[in-house]
Amino acid sequence: MRHWKVAGGLVTHGSDTLLVANRRRDGRVDWSTPGGVVDEGETCLYALTREVQEETGLDIATWQRLCWTTTVAFVDLEMHLEVEVHLADGFEGSLTVDDPDGIVVEAHFLDSATIDVRLETAPMWVAEPMREWLAGPWSDVRHYGYRAMGRNPAEMTAHRIRE
Repeated sequence: MRHWKVAGGLVTHGSDTLLVANRRRDGRVDWSTPGGVVDEGETCLYALTREVQEETGLDIATWQRLCWTTTVAFVDLEMHLEVEVHLADGFEGSLTVDDPDGIVVEAHFLDSATIDVRLETAPMWVAEPMREWLAGPWSDVRHYGYRAMGRNPAEMTAHRIRE
């Protein structure tokens, strides 16, 4: 079974939250918080700071706290994903998209209603925690677990595992 870890960042400006558009290999576009894979030897927060800077041009000096974690078991693909989403404690710089991986094609600070629309194309394990956060941020750390079935991302189905 292949395991990988991803870090995502909640970056806010006033009442708006930063989302990025990710172009997938099959041409689909979905929206998420900025972030990416935690490489071997990196801490989660180091990787997150690096990824946010690479994808958006914004520099995050400190991360305020961990907001939620997500695990996804991709049954048919024999893969396991772990995600940590952290809240930024401000940022410096100007928003520019120049992703060296070529995945992030847009980045915008968006209001909750617009984010809700953008999340329609996102996987359940991305959309559900984000929508709950926007409905009313919490102070504890929440966990979300999912099982995903299927081999093709466009046809994959998922359900939440209640723990």
